Amino acid sequence: MKPSLYLASTSPRRRELLQQLGLEFSVLKIDVDETRQAGETPEHYVQRLAQEKARAGLVQVPAGSVVIAADTTVALGDAELGKPASEAEAMAMWTQLSGREHRVLTGVAVARGDEIAVQVVTTAVHFRDIAEHEMRAYWASGEPADKAGGYAIQGRGAVFVTGISGSYSNVVGLPLAETAALLAPFGIPVWN
Repeated sequence: MKPSLYLASTSPRRRELLQQLGLEFSVLKIDVDETRQAGETPEHYVQRLAQEKARAGLVQVPAGSVVIAADTTVALGDAELGKPASEAEAMAMWTQLSGREHRVLTGVAVARGDEIAVQVVTTAVHFRDIAEHEMRAYWASGEPADKAGGYAIQGRGAVFVTGISGSYSNVVGLPLAETAALLAPFGIPVWN
């Protein structure tokens, strides 16, 4: 019998991606401090948060259950571009990203009891030049407000993307190939 699986995230995107794998799971609402530590690289940041979220989820589930958690960030060099709180903040981000390549990093952690496995997946994303009127219109659409880097590749933000190198699902919020590989040793196979 497969152990129960829990997703330590209320992100609709992560929920949809995990459903693509055909898995049955329950959703946990968890609360961890997402403040970046001084000197912390984007890689370490998403790895640490994924682990903290998985551990926070474990205290809410029955013994023997498996918890999966993830954290995604957008990085330009070592600068992290979080979720924009205002149009001005979003436009500043898009001005930095316009015509350039950036990285989307996701830390994925799978845990059961004292056992935890974690992986960081990086995808390079290239944006075309973005005009100011496009930035304003995109902000007005409402889509960018709760997205790392201020865009959704699976939505209207795709119009800015000229290419990616790496996992598409990683940019959405959960790298599926790597997630499936992490889950298998915990008794949660994608293919039965």
